[in-house]
Amino acid sequence: MIVEYHRPKTVEEALTLLSRSGILSIPLGGGSGIDRSTIEPIAVIDLQDLGLNTLRARGNTLDLGATVTLQALLDYPRLQPALFQAIRHEANYNLRQVATVSGTLVVADGRSPFTTAMLALDARLTIRTGNDQSKEEKIGLGDLLPIRKEKLPGKLITHITILHTLRLAYTYVARTPADRPIVCAAVAGWPSGRTRVALGGFGAAPLLAMDGSGAEGAEIAAQNAYSQAGDEWATAEYRQEVAGVLVRRCVEEI
Repeated sequence: MIVEYHRPKTVEEALTLLSRSGILSIPLGGGSGIDRSTIEPIAVIDLQDLGLNTLRARGNTLDLGATVTLQALLDYPRLQPALFQAIRHEANYNLRQVATVSGTLVVADGRSPFTTAMLALDARLTIRTGNDQSKEEKIGLGDLLPIRKEKLPGKLITHITILHTLRLAYTYVARTPADRPIVCAAVAGWPSGRTRVALGGFGAAPLLAMDGSGAEGAEIAAQNAYSQAGDEWATAEYRQEVAGVLVRRCVEEI
């Protein structure tokens, strides 16, 4: 139950509100990830006046402000086609207009195509931990996903950084083309040969199946990663087989 609404003008003011004791305070980007049915009193901290909606390319790096919407990222002209596809698969047009990149990552479950692709790209997040601007922490998305609930209260994601010149492939299997994936795979390749394989479609968050110096063994790594990935949507055996096939296709594409 939302009992307070605040619209701070600075990051420092937002952090002061977020770090209060006595009430759960939640950052509000687009609002698509807030559970309004909860009976726990919550305060929402609207981030739209903080200037965190910028999207800047610096060489090979793309720096995304935390409140950049999925649609704004989708419209970026130099976006990798595979990331474009993953964003389209993540949400429809109306939701992409309001859902933010940071909010989508924070509330993602294992069936999030966008989070799977960003995990493959080794996205890095900047988190402000206090009113002093020097109190910034940079963390990889793969490190953050398992500890989001413990890590983020009282803090604020300000930026997300990816290398937008990497080779990236994304593919999936779903009941229908518009459905969330039963299995999805994203593979990113670096000029050095480094290869990251991320899988989605199961569990609390997408998982990193491989981060190696080359693509050798990627298919087996994917199968091993989903050896226990059974639920009401698919058996573990099915996901193992499909994950291997999808990763092989992605590796061939990049």
